[in-house]
Order: sequence, then C-alpha cells, then structure tokens
Amino acid sequence: MASQVPPQKPAPSPAGSQDVWDVELLHVHVSRKGQLVNAEWALHPQIKSDLSADEWKELGELMSKVTAIVGHRFSQVLGEAEPMPPGNA
Repeated sequence: MASQVPPQKPAPSPAGSQDVWDVELLHVHVSRKGQLVNAEWALHPQIKSDLSADEWKELGELMSKVTAIVGHRFSQVLGEAEPMPPGNA
C-alpha cells in the first residue's frame, strides 16, 4: 500500500517560499466485491520502523478499530443505496 520509493523532489519554489512535499503516511483502503466489504490500512515504512513495539501494537489496535468503523459504515451506505435483488429460488 504505502510506497517505499521516496517522492520526487518538487520543482524549486519561488523566492521566499518553502518547498512542499507530498508523502502518504497512512493509507486506509475500503473495497467491495459483491456484498463483501474489505477494509485495510498501511503505514509508511519509515514510520513503521521508527515505532517501538508498544507503539506499533497500539497503532495496530487503533487502526483495526478505524477499519472496522469505516468498513461497517461503508456496508450500511451500500445496503441503503443498492438493495439486494430478488432471488431465483
């Protein structure tokens, strides 16, 4: 998910301004296949390597909650927008 390749340096800024870098630090991806909703997350590799074991564990627990909330909400919205078609039993 998060790229291990550093972003290319932007073009020089006009005099007096600062360079701005866009770096994806955290990524949450929610997808669906039929009625199955999947939520995943990823962290920039440098941040991951900078975290202690306890911090990594805490982040994992928090992001599990985030993906559960986002995935659940996505399922709710999907259910309201696209009712199940009648079956062919």
